[in-house]
Amino acid sequence: MENLLKKIEGYRNEIAAFTALDAKAVEEFRIKWLGTRGIVKEIMGAMKNVAADKKKEAGQLLNEFKLFAENKYAQLKETTINHQPDTSTQIDLTLPGDDIPLGSRHPVTLMRNRIVSIFQRLGFAVAEGPEIEDDWHNFGALNLPEHHPARDMQDTFYIQQNPDFLLRTHTSNVQIREMEKGVLPIRGIYPGRVYRNETVSARSHCFFHQVEGLYIDENVSFADLKQTLYFFVKEMYGKDVKVRFRPSYFPFTEPSAEMDVSCFICGGEGCSVCKKTGWVEILGCGMVHPNVLSNCGIDPNKYTGFAFGMGIERPAMLKYGINDIRLFSENDVRFLKQFTSAI
Repeated sequence: MENLLKKIEGYRNEIAAFTALDAKAVEEFRIKWLGTRGIVKEIMGAMKNVAADKKKEAGQLLNEFKLFAENKYAQLKETTINHQPDTSTQIDLTLPGDDIPLGSRHPVTLMRNRIVSIFQRLGFAVAEGPEIEDDWHNFGALNLPEHHPARDMQDTFYIQQNPDFLLRTHTSNVQIREMEKGVLPIRGIYPGRVYRNETVSARSHCFFHQVEGLYIDENVSFADLKQTLYFFVKEMYGKDVKVRFRPSYFPFTEPSAEMDVSCFICGGEGCSVCKKTGWVEILGCGMVHPNVLSNCGIDPNKYTGFAFGMGIERPAMLKYGINDIRLFSENDVRFLKQFTSAI
């Protein structure tokens, strides 16, 4: 009986000290202690060797030991289940990666790239300039001296701390900076964002995008300008588009003209975009004024050139059939995600 007590005491200490980190260790515990050939089964068989007057005491002791082992097994099992790692948050590095949906390009970006690519095929190089500009490059060098009435044609955002600086009203400032370099001939296309203090409506906004072009060389004529723009319009809108030039005035070109194309939105019948005329102005153009050439250090007696400028939003409206310019800047995903491929 004393040997049995010592053996059970040793087993109890061993069971009490046992810990399991996973279900496999718990199962090994069950097999060792509670299995058909386990220690509990084996020690229960020792009852036959106990004296008759000690069997009752030994039976209680063995039952308590068996219950102790079973409780330990239940405790280990519950602990490992509750602390089982959450496989739902684990990353299986052997799985193929998830496809990342690609965003679409903004329609203004699509149109800008299309316009630039057409002129690049004619040999025009792309250049960009600052959006915050000084008065000279935005007005003075373009034959718009201080207090010139033509400055009222563009409502300008000036920098309050320094009125000599402003948000550029056109990308003509890039033309001036390119001419000042003195590297001739010049054949460039200049895209960028511009700002004007205008009333926001379906046709106009206080900020928008422009592309301006400049070609300066010897013997450049107005015929070169017209053929360049004819090529652009046919490539952009198709061979069936109708085009017209109207005389106009710009202080930095002489002679000057505005170019209209037939409205694709209404088919020439009249709508809010074309102001019920059937025509939409897409750009202004003309021969570079001799004063502008002189201001940039270019001899107007030797060189001539033409320049043109257009907004990007309006051609995009014609191309995609959009009737409100404000849609371009409202960031409505339902609108933007329609433009999934390049034009």
